[in-house]
Amino acid sequence: MSTIGLLNEKPLHAALKAWYAQAGDELEVAVDGYVIDIVRGDLLLEIQTGSFSALKTKLHRLLDTHRLRLIHPIAQEKWILKPGPGADDAMSRRKSPKRGRIEDLFRELVSFPHLLNHRNFSLEVLLIHAEEVWRVDETRGWRRRGWRVDERRLLRVVERHVFAEQGHWRALLPATLADPFTTRDLTDATGIQPRSAQQMAYCLREMGVIRLVGKRGRFNLMEKC
Repeated sequence: MSTIGLLNEKPLHAALKAWYAQAGDELEVAVDGYVIDIVRGDLLLEIQTGSFSALKTKLHRLLDTHRLRLIHPIAQEKWILKPGPGADDAMSRRKSPKRGRIEDLFRELVSFPHLLNHRNFSLEVLLIHAEEVWRVDETRGWRRRGWRVDERRLLRVVERHVFAEQGHWRALLPATLADPFTTRDLTDATGIQPRSAQQMAYCLREMGVIRLVGKRGRFNLMEKC
């Protein structure tokens, strides 16, 4: 195993790599000028715990000549840890009311929806339970009243979902969803937020899973392909 890329590796990324790796895998391998987390035969496995936008160039350059699977965790449940006011105080731990779900993925996929149909590309979503360690940082964490997420830790992997063909993406559309439908219908059928429904619809349209067929009032009207 190379030490390339390990210096700044975060705990969640390291834990997912250890969980995912199998006997015979090569870790931290340089391929065409890029460091790949795991190489399994002719398959490149890349774990991305943050924004997908930074991956666009890397994916474009690798996918023409390599099979690549992008692995992305979504915290289905998480617990927040905060240090107490005193140096010797124990950390508090509370469960976040927010629950992650697969559809959260589309928030990131808007960066490159056209790549999802590439013959060499697949994506795996890991629904996980995780901890977030928050620290005080007055200069960076103004949105959380001076707190920022300092570290994320894997507790366990709950589910895994692979998306390698259009049928896998089409299965995310509920059977109860009207056809044709609007993003408001998609929100009602899935329970996701309107913004998430818009992102989901955009990505599925770019992939050819659904298509635009008209308007219903101020909403675009779409149907399944």
